[in-house]
Amino acid sequence: MNACATEIAGEQVLLLPEKALYWPRERTLMVADIHFGKAASFRALGVPVPRGTTSENISGLDALLAAYDIRRIVFLGDFLHAKAAQAPATLQAMLRWRERHAELELLLVRGNHDYHAGDPSELLRITMVDEPFECGPFALCHHPDLASEKYVIAGHVHPVYHLNTRRESVRLPCFMLGERRAILPSYGAFTGGHALIPLATDRVYLVADGLIFPIEIW
Repeated sequence: MNACATEIAGEQVLLLPEKALYWPRERTLMVADIHFGKAASFRALGVPVPRGTTSENISGLDALLAAYDIRRIVFLGDFLHAKAAQAPATLQAMLRWRERHAELELLLVRGNHDYHAGDPSELLRITMVDEPFECGPFALCHHPDLASEKYVIAGHVHPVYHLNTRRESVRLPCFMLGERRAILPSYGAFTGGHALIPLATDRVYLVADGLIFPIEIW
């Protein structure tokens, strides 16, 4: 699988085109803003959106678990989109996935949507923590602007970058790595994005068509 190796806070990590970060030394996968049940939440409000986003998220996680030596997944907030995401069909799909990976450690750093949606079912056996969750040199957060003496890894803003040519422009998910923080793209299917303006010291990695690649922005 295509991945981009880099270093943050003295640790080797892999930025994955699946829009997740893998920390090999700790066998830990970090996923931001998966938003389980977002499409179901929209349908509950009468908005006719496609089904299958939960299955798409689960299939993506299965592929990563098959490709990498992962003992723990850390969800960096917004695991559930809203209270409607607690629907029985969504829960049953997640429980079937959990049963297939019973030995896997799951940890959720609560985000803003989690506080509104409520904690996921105890049957999923997810350890719930508030931000910042300190782990080695990192402060694992949902909000990237949280102050910490450690290097912040967060999500929340669903970063995208406008890649422009003379005639065309394309909007792509991105990882944005700064001197004191890294912002991960939104992992979840059916989530939007917010265009960020990088700082001069930021490193930007774009995700497109199963590939991840750095770009020069200055």
